[in-house]
Amino acid sequence: MGKNGLTVDGVMLHGDPLWRRVPTRDNTGRPLSDFMMLIPRLSRWPEVRREQALQGLQQVFDHHRDLVVFADLNMKLNLLWVSLKVRPGGCWELVTAVREVVPEAVLVASHAEVLQGMAKQARKRRFRFGLSDVRARWRLLKPKNGSQRAQRNTKNAE
Repeated sequence: MGKNGLTVDGVMLHGDPLWRRVPTRDNTGRPLSDFMMLIPRLSRWPEVRREQALQGLQQVFDHHRDLVVFADLNMKLNLLWVSLKVRPGGCWELVTAVREVVPEAVLVASHAEVLQGMAKQARKRRFRFGLSDVRARWRLLKPKNGSQRAQRNTKNAE
């Protein structure tokens, strides 16, 4: 993985805060995507199990080296941060690969996941109120208290 990887020559390095180290753009200037995973009680795992997890993560990142730009595992907070090149399905592909190696890992949030959650909540809300997609869109576009033109005319008349 090189100097930005999980390890450097097999040694974990302590360095600057994450916000200083995480790249925001790739070599061509395109923005990167990222996600964070919580690995509960990782720091309390037996040494053998922890080493297996670290080796497995290193293998996942080596396998996806064309996609992964940066990976950081914070043992104190039990958090894994991964920055990757934007590619359709790339985030989910990497998350599932990490979960295969470390089944305890939980995705905290990613932009795609937040958007999916918001869409799911909107569908539930429409279903609960018995609104079809067309009626829901019409309801959002319809002014609540008469038309905007009528409201402006009453303000101008006063």
